[in-house]
Amino acid sequence: MEPEAGTNMTAVTEFILLGLVETEEMQSVVFVLFLLAYLVTVGGNLSILAVILVEHKLHTPMYFFLGNLSVLDVVCISVTVPPMLGRLLSHKHTVPYGACLSQLFFFHLLAGMDCFLLTAMAYDRFLAICQPLTYSIRMSQTVQRILVAVSWACAITNALTHTVAISTLNFCGPKEVNHFYCDLPQLFQLSCSSTQLNELLLFALGFIMAGAPVVLIITSYVHVAAAVLRIRSVEGRKKAFSTCGSHLTVVCLFYGTGIFSYMRLGSEEASDKDKGVGVFNTVINPMLNPLIYSLRNTDVQGALWRVFVGRQSLT
Repeated sequence: MEPEAGTNMTAVTEFILLGLVETEEMQSVVFVLFLLAYLVTVGGNLSILAVILVEHKLHTPMYFFLGNLSVLDVVCISVTVPPMLGRLLSHKHTVPYGACLSQLFFFHLLAGMDCFLLTAMAYDRFLAICQPLTYSIRMSQTVQRILVAVSWACAITNALTHTVAISTLNFCGPKEVNHFYCDLPQLFQLSCSSTQLNELLLFALGFIMAGAPVVLIITSYVHVAAAVLRIRSVEGRKKAFSTCGSHLTVVCLFYGTGIFSYMRLGSEEASDKDKGVGVFNTVINPMLNPLIYSLRNTDVQGALWRVFVGRQSLT
C-alpha cells in the first residue's frame, strides 16, 4: 500500500489482531475449542516423544526424526495459540510491533524446520527400503545429527531473512491485521511502503524451502514405490507401504496448506480464507500428526500401551 500525499507517516508501534470471530459469544466458543485443541496437541505429541525416549525398540533414525517433529509441533502451536487465548481472555487485541515480528520469526523458523525434517524422513525411508544393506552406515547417528543441524541452520537463515526484510518496511496505519497471528501476507497489506521486493523474496525463498524438499521427497518415494512393488510377499508390501503412508499423509497436509498460504499473495478478500488455512497450519496439522503416526503403526501403538497402561504387548 503506497502512501498518499498528506498521509500521516507516524510509525506504528503496535498492531491489532482482529482474530477469527467478532461476536463475544463466538469468542467464548473459539476459546474453548482452541484450548482443548492445544491440550490435545501438546499431550499427544509429548506422549509420542515420551515413548520414543523410553522404548529402546524405537531408538531408530525414523523415530529420532519423528521425535524432533513432535517437539516442533508442540512449539509451533505454542507460538500462536496461547497468545491468542490470552487476548480472548483479556479482550485486548493489540500486539506490540516487536512481539509481532518475534512471532513471525519463530513461526517461519519452525515451518522451515518442518520442511527439512519431512525431507529427512523421506530420505530415511528411501535408504531403509532401497539400500537396506548400507542403511546403518548411511543413516548413522552422526548423519542424523548433521541433517538436523543443517535443517536448523537453513530454517534460521530463512526466518531471519524474512524478519529483517519486513523490519525495513514502513507501517503508518491502518494497523488492523486480519488474522489471529502475525504473518507476512497480512503485514504486507498494511505497509505504506513498497512490498514488491519482500513479495519476491517470499516467493523465491518459498520455492527453495518448499520446492527443493518436495522434489527430493517425490524422488525418494518414486524409488521406494519401485522397490516395494518388487517385493514378492504381500505382507512385506503392506508393511512397507504402511510405514510410508503416514509420512506421505503428513507431507500432503503440510505442503498443501503451505502452498495455498504463500504461493499466492491474496487480496483483502482472501484473508478470511487465510484464517482457515492458518488454523490448519498452526492447530489441525500439529494435532493430527500424533494420530496419523500412531494409527497404523503397531510399534508406536505397542509402546504407548506399555508405557502408559503397563501391558507387555498390544495383541
